[in-house]
Amino acid sequence: MGIVLADISKSYGSQKVISNLSLKIGKGEIVGFLGPNGAGKSTTMKIITGFLKPDSGSVKVCGIDVTAEPIEAKRHIGYLPEHNPLYTDMYVKEYLDFTADVYSLPSKRERIDEVICLTGLQNEYKKTIGSLSKGYRQRVGLAAAIIHNPDVLILDEPTTGLDPNQILEIRELIQNFGKERTVLLSTHIMQEVEAVCQRFVILRRGEIVADRRVADIEKGSLEDLFRQLTSN
Repeated sequence: MGIVLADISKSYGSQKVISNLSLKIGKGEIVGFLGPNGAGKSTTMKIITGFLKPDSGSVKVCGIDVTAEPIEAKRHIGYLPEHNPLYTDMYVKEYLDFTADVYSLPSKRERIDEVICLTGLQNEYKKTIGSLSKGYRQRVGLAAAIIHNPDVLILDEPTTGLDPNQILEIRELIQNFGKERTVLLSTHIMQEVEAVCQRFVILRRGEIVADRRVADIEKGSLEDLFRQLTSN
C-alpha cells in the first residue's frame, strides 16, 4: 500500500483542521483530493510528506512510518506544494543538479536530462528560474519532485498557472507516472479529476465526506456532487 493514514488529527491552536482522518491509497492509483479552501487538504498533504506532524494517528508511506523514520520515508516521496518553492537565481539545470545531489542519485546527468524532457523544459533549462513564466516554474517544481523516481507523488494544485496545452501535457505526465506508483492530486478543477484520476476523495472541515471511483459517477456530475457535499 502506497499511503496509509490512520485516525489522523491536527489542530492549529484551538482550531481543529483534520479530525480522525483515515485513508488508504494503493500502488497504481491516482486519487483526486478535493475540498473547499480550508478543508484541510494541504495540511493532510504536508503530514503525509513529513513536513508537519499529526497531533494523533499514524502515517505510513510504502510501509514506512513517516513520523518515526522521516528521512527514509521521504526517499519514497515526491512533493510539489501549492506554493512552489524555488531558488529563482539558479539556472534550471543547476537547480535540478542540486536536487539530484540531495537524493545522492547515481547517473544524475542522465536522470536530469530525462526529467527535463518529461516536463517539457528542453528550451528552458539554460535560463534562470526567475526569468521563467509561472507555468514553466511549475514544470521545474514537478521535475524536481520526480527526479528521484519516487514511489509516491503528492501534487498540490500541479496545473496552476499553466496554459491549456501545458495542462494537457502535465496531465499526461501524471497519468503515465501513476501507472505503477501512487499519486495524490489536489485540485479545484473537477474536469481534471475526471480526466486523470481513477478515484476521488472529498474533504469538508477536516473530514472525508466522499471516497468514490470516478467511473461510478456520470461524466460532468462531479461538480454538482462536490457542491452538494461541501455546502454549508
